[in-house]
Amino acid sequence: MLTKLFVNTRLALESFAKDKRGVTAIEYAIIGVAISAIVLAVFQGQGDDGGLQGALEGAIDTITTNITTANDTAGD
Repeated sequence: MLTKLFVNTRLALESFAKDKRGVTAIEYAIIGVAISAIVLAVFQGQGDDGGLQGALEGAIDTITTNITTANDTAGD
């Protein structure tokens, strides 16, 4: 009886060890969190810089100002 219990336990552990789906799901979750953190860091930035969002807003403001100035100068 003890031998049969040992064999059944051993077979159950072998089948559990072969199933890697849980490990893969955890790996994908970790990768997803890492990518989310990187995207958040790029778009939010810290300090006065403002990250990518701040840089894009600054560039658009500069372009808008230059276009407005060019239109005002051309109309005179």
